[in-house]
Amino acid sequence: MIVAQISDLHVMPKGGLAYGRVDTATMAQAAIAHLNRLDPQPDMVLITGDLADHGEREAYRHLREILAGLRAPYWVIPGNHDRHDAFYRAFADHAYLPHGDEFVQYAIEDHPVRVVAIDSCIPGRTPGRLRPAQLEWLDRTLAVAPSKPTLLMMHHAPLRTGLKHYDEVSLEDPGPLEDVIRRHPQVERILCGHVHRAIQARFGGTIVSACPGAAHQVALDLRTGVEEGFTLEPPGFQIHRWNGQTLFTYTLSIGTFDGPFPFK
Repeated sequence: MIVAQISDLHVMPKGGLAYGRVDTATMAQAAIAHLNRLDPQPDMVLITGDLADHGEREAYRHLREILAGLRAPYWVIPGNHDRHDAFYRAFADHAYLPHGDEFVQYAIEDHPVRVVAIDSCIPGRTPGRLRPAQLEWLDRTLAVAPSKPTLLMMHHAPLRTGLKHYDEVSLEDPGPLEDVIRRHPQVERILCGHVHRAIQARFGGTIVSACPGAAHQVALDLRTGVEEGFTLEPPGFQIHRWNGQTLFTYTLSIGTFDGPFPFK
């Protein structure tokens, strides 16, 4: 089974540039084109939040036009840049979404790998948090299929990454989530966005895998006391491949490149 993950598209209304300089729509189109070239095609594409940069209705309409070209089926969760009401309206045709609920949470059951999605966003705030009721739902949902390999998808990474800006706006109080995950060893990965970097670390007996942004990346500067910014280095996405026993994660740069060439 092949699961593709893209994140942090930050699409603007037509003609808009994120931060006055990032053509996120063109970058999203390049991501979709790259996904469509994959052979074999992914069984599913997971989009882990920040779909629209400011959550405007016009931005979501633009986004849906772009996503309409994607060959593989896709599932979405919001990020802190999204607005829940506009997000629900934009994806009104996605029956798996709990339309009208305060938070987005659901499970995808009909594949060799189970996917559980949980909403880490606090409307109007950049940091994330999981409320006790959400953690109880997650605990119950994971307990339903204790022997089935599972991916948990959420926007905020429950990590301190060493990137000052994102550590200040990451998932608040990740300890209770870690306790839940430790009770469910079938969780193969926690798939996140938010940090605009490919970052992996151990957490709760599993691996947190943060996906690079499909648009701009956060500058990798591990010094303390520096003002962080973003770069226009190549955007990327991840492929998670389940071979029946092991989950492999690959990080790819988005674009077209020369090759492959034979090793001879």
